[in-house]
Amino acid sequence: MANRFWCGECTYKTPWVDRSEGLRRQMEHYARKHPGVCPAGQIETRRRGPGAYKGCLLLTAGALILLTLVATWRP
Repeated sequence: MANRFWCGECTYKTPWVDRSEGLRRQMEHYARKHPGVCPAGQIETRRRGPGAYKGCLLLTAGALILLTLVATWRP
Protein backbone atom coordinates (compact mmCIF):
# COMPACT_ATOMS: atom_id res chain seq x y z
CA MET A 1 0.00 0.00 0.00
CA ALA A 2 1.20 3.47 -0.79
CA ASN A 3 1.02 6.39 1.61
CA ARG A 4 1.17 10.15 1.23
CA PHE A 5 2.20 12.29 4.19
CA TRP A 6 0.74 15.78 4.62
CA CYS A 7 2.55 18.49 6.57
CA GLY A 8 0.63 19.86 9.55
CA GLU A 9 2.19 23.31 9.18
CA CYS A 10 1.88 24.05 5.44
CA THR A 11 0.50 22.56 2.21
CA TYR A 12 3.45 20.20 1.56
CA LYS A 13 2.67 16.56 0.83
CA THR A 14 4.92 13.69 -0.16
CA PRO A 15 4.36 11.71 -3.36
CA TRP A 16 2.78 8.24 -3.07
CA VAL A 17 5.56 6.14 -1.49
CA ASP A 18 5.88 3.35 1.05
CA ARG A 19 5.58 4.22 4.73
CA SER A 20 9.29 4.37 5.60
CA GLU A 21 10.13 6.56 2.60
CA GLY A 22 7.21 8.88 3.40
CA LEU A 23 8.34 9.26 7.02
CA ARG A 24 11.87 10.03 5.86
CA ARG A 25 10.66 12.69 3.42
CA GLN A 26 8.38 14.26 5.99
CA MET A 27 11.20 14.44 8.55
CA GLU A 28 13.49 16.06 5.96
CA HIS A 29 10.76 18.58 5.10
CA TYR A 30 10.27 19.54 8.74
CA ALA A 31 14.02 19.86 9.33
CA ARG A 32 14.32 22.12 6.27
CA LYS A 33 11.12 24.21 6.45
CA HIS A 34 9.98 24.03 10.10
CA PRO A 35 13.09 23.59 12.28
CA GLY A 36 12.33 22.97 15.93
CA VAL A 37 8.72 21.91 15.27
CA CYS A 38 7.64 18.35 16.00
CA PRO A 39 6.41 16.67 12.78
CA ALA A 40 2.63 16.41 12.57
CA GLY A 41 -0.04 16.16 9.90
CA GLN A 42 -2.04 13.44 8.24
CA ILE A 43 -1.22 10.19 6.51
CA GLU A 44 -3.32 9.33 3.46
CA THR A 45 -3.43 5.69 2.36
CA ARG A 46 -4.13 4.61 -1.20
CA ARG A 47 -5.84 1.25 -0.99
CA ARG A 48 -5.93 0.52 -4.70
CA GLY A 49 -2.95 0.01 -6.91
CA PRO A 50 -2.27 2.07 -10.03
CA GLY A 51 -4.00 -0.49 -12.30
CA ALA A 52 -7.09 -1.03 -10.16
CA TYR A 53 -9.54 0.32 -12.73
CA LYS A 54 -8.28 -1.73 -15.68
CA GLY A 55 -10.92 -4.45 -15.17
CA CYS A 56 -13.73 -1.93 -15.03
CA LEU A 57 -12.46 -0.26 -18.19
CA LEU A 58 -12.35 -3.58 -20.04
CA LEU A 59 -15.86 -4.45 -18.89
CA THR A 60 -17.18 -1.07 -20.06
CA ALA A 61 -15.46 -1.41 -23.44
CA GLY A 62 -16.93 -4.91 -23.88
CA ALA A 63 -20.41 -3.65 -23.03
CA LEU A 64 -20.10 -0.81 -25.56
CA ILE A 65 -18.99 -3.21 -28.31
CA LEU A 66 -21.86 -5.56 -27.51
CA LEU A 67 -24.32 -2.64 -27.51
CA THR A 68 -23.00 -1.51 -30.91
CA LEU A 69 -23.40 -5.00 -32.36
CA VAL A 70 -26.97 -5.29 -31.06
CA ALA A 71 -27.87 -1.81 -32.35
CA THR A 72 -26.61 -2.62 -35.86
CA TRP A 73 -28.16 -6.11 -36.07
CA ARG A 74 -30.67 -6.55 -38.90
CA PRO A 75 -32.55 -9.85 -39.05
